[in-house]
Amino acid sequence: MPVFICPRCAFRERSIDRHVRHQPRGCSRCGFGFAFELLEDYYAGPRTALIVCDQERRVLAGGHASHAVTGYTEDELIGHEVVERLGMRGFPDGDPASKALEWGVRVLGVNCTFRPSGVDEDRPATADFFPAYDQDGGLLVALTPR
Repeated sequence: MPVFICPRCAFRERSIDRHVRHQPRGCSRCGFGFAFELLEDYYAGPRTALIVCDQERRVLAGGHASHAVTGYTEDELIGHEVVERLGMRGFPDGDPASKALEWGVRVLGVNCTFRPSGVDEDRPATADFFPAYDQDGGLLVALTPR
């Protein structure tokens, strides 16, 4: 049974129907335009930023805790390449965003650093990368400061 997470409010739910009338599934709690399908349930903690990207890794939406964690408003994130904009570095096994998109696999628990807006030093974090399983493709990035 598919599991969906809302990038805006982090509400998780299971559903038998992936799409209603061939439209992307929206969030039944907050009404955000689409929920992101996951293979397995995933809990985004209160300090986890959820950021939705397209197939080219450009930010489409900065959701749950993204401003609190990164310091960037949604307007400052949208349209930018996610790894570049957040100054994510120090990936131990190469670029996990590319791996998730190319292979269609989840890449979980990646230790890295990122640079919040207005801060002059990198901060440690753990990142999870989820590929989209719909026709549009894309990527959900979950970034949790350590």
